[in-house]
Amino acid sequence: LAVRADRSRLIESSSYFRALLGGSFSESGSGYVRISCDLAAAVQVLRYLFEPPASFAISHHNFLPLLEGALFLAVESLLVDCERWFRTVRSRNPSMVVPLDFIIEAWYFAPKHGVTFVEDVCPGYLAQNFVQVISSRSFVHIPYDLLCSTIESPNLTVDSEKQLCEAILSWVSASRQSCEQSVSNSADNQLSLLSKVRVCLLPLGFAAGTKRNCFEFGNNAVCMILNLLKDSLQTLLHTVTDDNLDSYRIRLTEYSKKIVLSGCPQLTTQFLYISALPTDLDAVFKRTIVSDVNDGCLNHYNGLVKKAKTLSFRNFEDLQCLLLRCPWINEINLSIDTSIILSKYSIISSRSEVRRDVNRNLSSYYMQSGLYGTSGNPVFSNISKLILEGRNDITDMNLLEISMLKSSLCYINIKHCTLLTDDGISTLLLNCRKMHSMVLSYTSFGNHSIQTLCSLDPSDSFSYHKDEHAHVMAFRLQELHLEGCEGISCAAMSQLVSNMNIVKSLCLRETSLADGALCNFVGSSLEYLDISETVVSMVSLAPVIRRNSNLSCLKTAGCRNLLFEQGEVQSTSGNKYGRFLQEITSTCYLEDVEMGWAFCPVRVDDLIPSFSKVRRMTVGLGTTLPENILHALPEICPFLESLVLRFQVISDRVVRNLLESSTNLQVLCLHYCLGNLTSFSFQTMAPALRILRLQWVTPWITNDDLTILTQNCNLVELLLSGCKLLDTSSQEIISSGWPNLACLQLEECGQITLDGVDSILDCKALEEVLLRHTVSMKNSIPMFNRAITTNNPAEEARILPSKIRISS
Repeated sequence: LAVRADRSRLIESSSYFRALLGGSFSESGSGYVRISCDLAAAVQVLRYLFEPPASFAISHHNFLPLLEGALFLAVESLLVDCERWFRTVRSRNPSMVVPLDFIIEAWYFAPKHGVTFVEDVCPGYLAQNFVQVISSRSFVHIPYDLLCSTIESPNLTVDSEKQLCEAILSWVSASRQSCEQSVSNSADNQLSLLSKVRVCLLPLGFAAGTKRNCFEFGNNAVCMILNLLKDSLQTLLHTVTDDNLDSYRIRLTEYSKKIVLSGCPQLTTQFLYISALPTDLDAVFKRTIVSDVNDGCLNHYNGLVKKAKTLSFRNFEDLQCLLLRCPWINEINLSIDTSIILSKYSIISSRSEVRRDVNRNLSSYYMQSGLYGTSGNPVFSNISKLILEGRNDITDMNLLEISMLKSSLCYINIKHCTLLTDDGISTLLLNCRKMHSMVLSYTSFGNHSIQTLCSLDPSDSFSYHKDEHAHVMAFRLQELHLEGCEGISCAAMSQLVSNMNIVKSLCLRETSLADGALCNFVGSSLEYLDISETVVSMVSLAPVIRRNSNLSCLKTAGCRNLLFEQGEVQSTSGNKYGRFLQEITSTCYLEDVEMGWAFCPVRVDDLIPSFSKVRRMTVGLGTTLPENILHALPEICPFLESLVLRFQVISDRVVRNLLESSTNLQVLCLHYCLGNLTSFSFQTMAPALRILRLQWVTPWITNDDLTILTQNCNLVELLLSGCKLLDTSSQEIISSGWPNLACLQLEECGQITLDGVDSILDCKALEEVLLRHTVSMKNSIPMFNRAITTNNPAEEARILPSKIRISS
């Protein structure tokens, strides 16, 4: 390639050309010179020198050729510009992140050409963008030394320590499969990388699960977490004394947007507090802070805030006190797992880490200041979302107090709050007129509350709206869940439904909903609809499906009337309607389905393409899917993640194809299914499977079958019913094969508990255990009693599964 260029410009800009053309070389008198630089690099340099600055910009596309050309031709100004551009990469908006492939290529390029600034920038850049980096396919190709430097960077930003550990394990797994490193180097690198994980910050279940592939690492992590559960304060105090606090710090950086601590019962208030402390505090001061936070008192509190300049992460038993202390909060979740506490029991008290006198002291300040409870109080003007699900200690009086949030509250979830009355809920609705999303399932929500929702709002800003329904609160509802609300009359249900025009998520499961009410629904914005266990028919459902083309979730399990040609009302305006399957396949592209009666596909084409986006599917009583449909589910639903089959006829061919072909399948539940299943069904790898429930479908399972199953999938939840060939050895197979098991349910499983349940307790991550009707349970209860007898009450509450049920 021959290029005509200004001789004087070349000499002025490049030391290479200055020596070549302006010195004693023979080329100095020649009309042209030949250079052996890389062609692409030379072209980029010439463009930089001769094109107008406004039309030429450095980017990740031309950076390396420019840098190579600048180094070869000694263009000092270009070298400066390249370094300046590369250093600004770290300060760019996350949406303008450069490709990881480019960073890796630049990392390899730098040492070969003696470029030091690349090695200075790359680790920090990857560290602050680590969440995006690990989602790239190129992550496993990051060089070992670059990955090490990234993890050691003080700017390493992750959502959780689990996220970092998963990334390292995926890199290690890919490294093992490549031929780039020797076996010994690969093992050394694995140990070195894993040593950088702060194992005490890992979820207990995840840590236990790593024992499958990295036993020593996982076992050490589990032991450390259990020790913290026993006495975290003394551990932290010793750590402060030894000046080794970093391994207990949650990774908080200026780039952090989200911190996930779920599944980490060992992380207490002290962990949160020390993570926000400056790193340059002396050991004595750190020890004082940890002690004060544990005591739950305010001793030295003003001094601590002044010196440490941090926010307090203290917990408060009282919701009002929490808002007073942390006025910047806009979303609160105080829900309780309702599967653990039966509805007939109620919560007497809830323990808080902070003493009541602290709450009283803080509350009294605001009481005296005259701000508390006033409508203009900015402390209560930020809360838009409140989740109290399962809190059956909440009363109508508490709802009245929650009304202080009326200026901002838009979303409330009081599902399973069984002490609330219809009048109490109605009063809340009357006060908080801005709410547009409500989850009220299994409460006393009834006719009185519906009257409030459908009454005229005197403060309504839509007074001139052409639709008469726009003047009521129900018109503005976007989400309403009333599952199990049995106190609603048919007339009230009809009134409510007729007023909801823009609702997107509607759950009327197990209510009085009938055709007469559903025919009055005229909304066209539905995305989620659950009418399971109601008496509606296609007369009312067909028009709803036709109008709501954005419907992605449809649940109709238990709706027997969908089979009938005519419901309790005549078809509106004489419009004809098709069968259930015909209506949904001609209108919807579903992602979540729960169906039974009237769901009767015959050909695979019946479900394509309307089911091509389905991720969660439940098929139950009322239909029997033919084998050709079940076998083709991976083809029909290529993104399937959860499949629940009840009372279906299944075979080895069906189950094995599901496990082999549904690569995203995480949940498989087979309940009371018929067919000739054998052990061949589960003799295939299913790496994505996490939850397996086999209820009265596999009576033939033996210990050998169980062992094969542990090798083929990594479960966190297992339910087995009717597996009568299992014995005491099965416990060891389960606990060693799935150390991260969180839920275990065994019903009618032979002699599996003949000698107690000692091996089951080796699953340190267990949260729920159900043992029902197993042979000779007399040794099991004493075994549990010995397991829960400790000298530390905190250990009793944290190490044991939160739910243990034994029946014989």
